[in-house]
Amino acid sequence: MKRRPLIAGNWKMHTTTVEARELATAIAVICAGLDDRDVLLSPPYTVLRDVAECVSRTGIIVAAQNVCWEEKGAYTGEISPIMVRAAGGSAAIVGHSERRQIFLETDELVNRRLTGALASGLMVILCIGETLAEREGGDTFAVLERQVRKGLAGIGGEAMVGVVIAYEPVWAIGTGKTASKEQAQEVHAFIRSLLAAIYGKNIADQTRILYGGSVKPANIDELMAQPDIDGALVGGAALDAQSFGRIITFR
Repeated sequence: MKRRPLIAGNWKMHTTTVEARELATAIAVICAGLDDRDVLLSPPYTVLRDVAECVSRTGIIVAAQNVCWEEKGAYTGEISPIMVRAAGGSAAIVGHSERRQIFLETDELVNRRLTGALASGLMVILCIGETLAEREGGDTFAVLERQVRKGLAGIGGEAMVGVVIAYEPVWAIGTGKTASKEQAQEVHAFIRSLLAAIYGKNIADQTRILYGGSVKPANIDELMAQPDIDGALVGGAALDAQSFGRIITFR
């Protein structure tokens, strides 16, 4: 089954207002006329509205880098789905490895964020991935299965239309190391088979699974040629319009 590709750029803790507007505008120009793939930008909360304004009417999706499960309340430092939507966002990333590794977010917390975001109508990118120690210990598939099952706990098949999975091997993020196309395809195929076991083949075939981990212009074409890789979650290379443009326009 052919799934519509999605190229997502995670800007992490980068870009001031001026920088964000310049980058978003440049990417919007590159995307003009591209109608066979989706492009998503995930800037810091502080420039969410600015980016949304710069890409309005382009079809580019704007996403928050994380999101609270509640619509409002005493959650100092959190941003609610309603706030994301009010700022022009229509999606959110949850479970990014940096949130799990640095800020110690658990599978259960990630599930709460995902559930709240979906309930508010946001598309959600659920990030999963193993550490180097887990891979070398032969635990890759066990770790991914736990993260998928716990991350999607309580989510029915109908809601999966709003979910994208992003596989990001922690050992390949920002290290310059990248899973080979064969390694990435093997894991993506496993994730799809797991989704089929949970939700059935039809939903598994429709769910987009992205690869994230030092994606760059030099490796995007071979990654996208794999049958179960439906796009990319891009970090560093998404901060340069030319590099990200080459990734967006993969062949």
